[in-house]
Amino acid sequence: MSTAAPPQKAPPPRRRTGGRLSNGAFALLLTAPGLALFAAIIFYPLLSALFTGFFEQDLRLPGREFVGLDNFAYWLDGDLLAILEQTLVFTVGATLVPFVLGFALALALNTGLKGSGFLRGLFLFPWVIPGVVVSFLWMWIFNANYGVLNGVLMETGIIDESVAWLGRPGTAMLAVIVTKTWASFPWMMVMLLAGLQTVPKELHEAASMDGAGSVRRFFAVTWPQVRGVASIVLLLEFIWNFQHFDTIYVLTGGGPAGTTETFATAVYQTAFKGFDIGRATALGGLWMLLLLLLVAVYLRITERKGDA
Repeated sequence: MSTAAPPQKAPPPRRRTGGRLSNGAFALLLTAPGLALFAAIIFYPLLSALFTGFFEQDLRLPGREFVGLDNFAYWLDGDLLAILEQTLVFTVGATLVPFVLGFALALALNTGLKGSGFLRGLFLFPWVIPGVVVSFLWMWIFNANYGVLNGVLMETGIIDESVAWLGRPGTAMLAVIVTKTWASFPWMMVMLLAGLQTVPKELHEAASMDGAGSVRRFFAVTWPQVRGVASIVLLLEFIWNFQHFDTIYVLTGGGPAGTTETFATAVYQTAFKGFDIGRATALGGLWMLLLLLLVAVYLRITERKGDA
């Protein structure tokens, strides 16, 4: 008796491995155009500028000469500390003053003040005006010959003669800070008002029932709830003011006698007035290092806020 052979199993189909990309390679392929654009317009110019800081190069003359760290030493041994001090004076003043003003207005609008919607839109008006236009407006206000400020102060008897607000070392920085405050407080007001509106009303009601006054309620209820928003607003405004240019340049150009000169105006003056692109890029490199420290602090604060 013959037995039939068992049926043979068909071999499993072969997997095609040559024509498929891994997930990592596919993701890299998708991001390649963006990375190439980033390298072309940001990374390469940045490296090129930093590399230029090691050369003596005049914009009016062809060629350049390698000088090593001489350009950096020129600033470290010279005006760097004065420029840093003036930059910090402007940055701190143009950050804290509009913060206090914006916070006060945000608190007032958050109370349900009559006409708060109209006032909120009115206060946003300075924020939507371009910075150069704001600067020219306040240049007219501070003008020593026909400025509105001098006219009002003389009419009220506060001063006896016109003051050159933008031409005096003692008042020029104050005038610049006032101008920047007028332009930036609306943004801070809106952000802080948004934070205030997230504070539960039940907390205020409970604090009032416990006998807490308005000042105590602010420090015990309001401030702990908006502290995170306030810290982000302050740090962002500090970073922006640390690299601010247009208001200072239009109003004073860094003068008088360099008393309002910041990193932004010093780099511009060195490169396009002194035509020394090597020293300008060296100062820009030192400026960038300080900005990176500020950005690192900002990222650290946002990470903590996200983990909370």
